[in-house]
Amino acid sequence: MKLPGSCLALAIAGMACLHGAGTAHAADHRGGTLRLTARASAGTLDPQIDYASMYMQLFNVVYDGLLNFRKAQGPAGSELVPDLAESLPDTPDGGRTWIFTLRRGIHFSDGREVGLDDVVASLRRIFIVGSPTAGSFYGGILGADDCMRDVARCTLADGVQTDLATRRITIRLKEPDAEFPQKIAFPHASILPADTPLHDVGNTPIPGTGPYHIVAYDPQQHMRLERNPYFHSWNDAAQPDGYVDAISYDFGLSDEDAVTAVENGQYDWAFGNKPLDRLGELGARYTAQVHVHPLFGLYFMPLNVNLPPFNNIKARQAVNYALDRRAMTILAGGGALGAPLCTMVPPGLLPNDGQCAYTRDASPDHPAPAWRGADLERARQLVRESGTAGQDVTLVVAANAVDMSMGTYVRGMLQAIGYNAHVRSVSQTIHSGYIENTDNHVQISLREWYADYPSPSNFLDTLFGCENFHPHSDSSINIPGFCNTQVQQVMDRARATVDPQAAQALWIQANDLITRQSPGVPVIHMNYVDLVSKRLGNYFYTTLYHMIFSQVWVQ
Repeated sequence: MKLPGSCLALAIAGMACLHGAGTAHAADHRGGTLRLTARASAGTLDPQIDYASMYMQLFNVVYDGLLNFRKAQGPAGSELVPDLAESLPDTPDGGRTWIFTLRRGIHFSDGREVGLDDVVASLRRIFIVGSPTAGSFYGGILGADDCMRDVARCTLADGVQTDLATRRITIRLKEPDAEFPQKIAFPHASILPADTPLHDVGNTPIPGTGPYHIVAYDPQQHMRLERNPYFHSWNDAAQPDGYVDAISYDFGLSDEDAVTAVENGQYDWAFGNKPLDRLGELGARYTAQVHVHPLFGLYFMPLNVNLPPFNNIKARQAVNYALDRRAMTILAGGGALGAPLCTMVPPGLLPNDGQCAYTRDASPDHPAPAWRGADLERARQLVRESGTAGQDVTLVVAANAVDMSMGTYVRGMLQAIGYNAHVRSVSQTIHSGYIENTDNHVQISLREWYADYPSPSNFLDTLFGCENFHPHSDSSINIPGFCNTQVQQVMDRARATVDPQAAQALWIQANDLITRQSPGVPVIHMNYVDLVSKRLGNYFYTTLYHMIFSQVWVQ
């Protein structure tokens, strides 16, 4: 729905808004180059390794899996549809076995037809290259344990079986997993050529099956995508053809300069949060070019449970009590662009999602119905009881305007409750890998996190599951190094429970246990502000992958 007046101005005043897209007429809008910009690149081009939302958005128009999420705006964008598979999978035993049939006649961007060997090799490669989600998403496949212990023994012979005559792929799991189809739709399960190198390819593109392929990449400066000459649309719901002929992605502009460049028409779109000091200007002067959307996303602060001071539960709880989530909301852009968050699951995924344990006059045993404000006195008391007062604490943030502003506030908050606090910014390009690697001894950090698909497991199991802690690795999504037997047992039961109501009850229990242990500090849940150029048409947004590059056009 197109709203009159300034959508962003209404949002800043506290009124949610949503811009929609018009009806596309494909024949009239093909051609041209979509011009994108970002402060920095997002690292490796390997779709089975990179876990940055920036490149997930890009991989969505370059690669395909057996399944995909419908390219549709609104709630329909969370629905599963068949992609390289002919149909949604059969599960004859309630979620332990999943049977797919591979389509015929689909080719990679180098001209080779996609075959069963490519599927088997791609699933095996997830473990060999150490994909960040190898354990949490795909560790239930029979044989995955051997793969994660010793890649030389990785065959998945019992877990992934094919039939050449029927083109069937049968995937067998150790336990039922009701969410396995969603995991197969995630880009880490992209189907790649069977001879793809069994290591991180870095800056070298891998052939894909989507409407675009990467033809040039310099992570310091530029990326270029062009039409895949072998692409044809086999299911528009999963992977429709693109409008533009090419996508140009430049790196290096600051957040402020990127906003100005899009306003001036030098670029069509810029990745990342918009600086707080520009939001009023965008709402007042660029109404038709601004789009505000809800996200299954959050800011949180991982606390390293294996390093002082946060190896002490009282120190962790102290930070939860002390954080002024309203101040963090303001620093992120205001009340309609974010809201205080008290658990590690954003709204819309669990009931009673507004409850708050760490706020004034509340506790995990007696949560408040909503966040009421920081409790500095309670936080100082917990720091004293923990015996950690006066210790050095360094917060690591990404070097962008919003995160650095938040970091400055958090440093002051940590000092106010008794720590000798510092803040260190690192390039956005390396931030995720840096804070994930235990060799860097990061005590506390700030990061964003977005759902891979709409489920509480994406926030609880992915961020705090034992299988996602990998010491000495840049791909250790469990940044706190948290591994609690009781919590893990509950999450394992939730993953194996096919009945939705029973699974939800278990996720509620897991969420409560994690809240009590405080391995992370939930900060805010977010909406997203998009700014596009005047010449960009058919603006197209999905909750999971944000603006879909293949579905916008340029005039």
